[in-house]
Amino acid sequence: MRILFLTQTFPRFAEDTSGPFIRDLAQGLVGLGDEVTVLAPHAADLAPAWNDGGVEVRTFRYAPQRLELLGYSRSLEADEALRPAAAAVAPLYLAAARRAVRRELGRGERAHRPYDLVQGHWVVPNGLVAAAAGPTTAGGPVVATGLHGSDVFLAERRGVRRAVGWALARTRVLTGCSPELVDRVCALGFPRERAAVIPYGVDVDTFHPRPTEGARQWRRRLGVADGAPLVLSVGRMASKKGFPVLLAALPRLLAAHPESHWVLAGAGDLLERFRQMVCAMPGGERVHLPGAVLRDALPDLYRAADLFVLPAVHDRRGNVDGLPNVILEAMASGLPVVASAISGIPLAVADGVTGRLVPEADADALAVALDGLLGDREAARRLGRAGRDKAAAELTWRAVAARYRSAYEAGGA
Repeated sequence: MRILFLTQTFPRFAEDTSGPFIRDLAQGLVGLGDEVTVLAPHAADLAPAWNDGGVEVRTFRYAPQRLELLGYSRSLEADEALRPAAAAVAPLYLAAARRAVRRELGRGERAHRPYDLVQGHWVVPNGLVAAAAGPTTAGGPVVATGLHGSDVFLAERRGVRRAVGWALARTRVLTGCSPELVDRVCALGFPRERAAVIPYGVDVDTFHPRPTEGARQWRRRLGVADGAPLVLSVGRMASKKGFPVLLAALPRLLAAHPESHWVLAGAGDLLERFRQMVCAMPGGERVHLPGAVLRDALPDLYRAADLFVLPAVHDRRGNVDGLPNVILEAMASGLPVVASAISGIPLAVADGVTGRLVPEADADALAVALDGLLGDREAARRLGRAGRDKAAAELTWRAVAARYRSAYEAGGA
């Protein structure tokens, strides 16, 4: 199968944390024998084209470089609203992306190697573009849309909903990493029988529980004594990740477990606010907010930890993650996961089997779950081993790519 992906986010360098799941899915499909080309917007210092593990990546320009403000985790403010400057250049992006897709489809036809499928990742903006670009000939490629989280929240906004409905009528396949995301978009007019819920995958060779010197260095750098519990959370500093819920639970956990250390790793608009909250907290010196951690350093940070937590929530505007990749990375690293029972998280985390699921936005329930696992280290290790087994058996990118390919084929590709 010859597949064209359109995305506004793709890793710009090996350690980049922007959209690694798009690259991993594309490489998983290549591993199954497919050909995948990715179109992504230009950004500073990006080459016009390169090969990334068998995936052909091509960039397109849509504005002068100083106005390249879309994608690569720059478009939303605290993941809650489109930044005004990004909204201003969005029409330029839509027009340039449409031209880029049409140009690439035409290139395939002229080379007598036409594309079988074009998938716009994130229904807004790229599902709109894929539908508008459409097949260049009768019997051309199947149009697919991939849902990932914030795009669904944008698709439901007044003024955008009608355009999304128009695009969905021209889309053959819908994929999403969460039943909730798929259901919300189907409510906008897409037939549920042509939609597939497919969890993300994880690289179980990169993320593994075997001890490393890098993990020991992380603990030394943070001042965590050997044997002291280290609890990790990773994600953009945004409300929907649930960090305010975790911060509300921390004072009692710090008091109950005076040797424990807590790492909240990630960058984002709310990072400084969270740092101020921690500084005012008794025991806050044992809570570390290092900011962004590059992808090559993340595996060792997981291995340095004993427990992973991400109490994701629907934010005040209804935005929610599908299935945070960090949960899968933690599972592959052998960590028990404590998370909210929302969106796509229960696709990966089974309560009492691979971790603990708690009610959304419930700081008391979160504290009880974390306290229980910190107090029973053997139970925590047992859940972590089960999580690793599930990731290795069901959630490799090769297995996930095979499910995507089945969805494409069911849609006529």
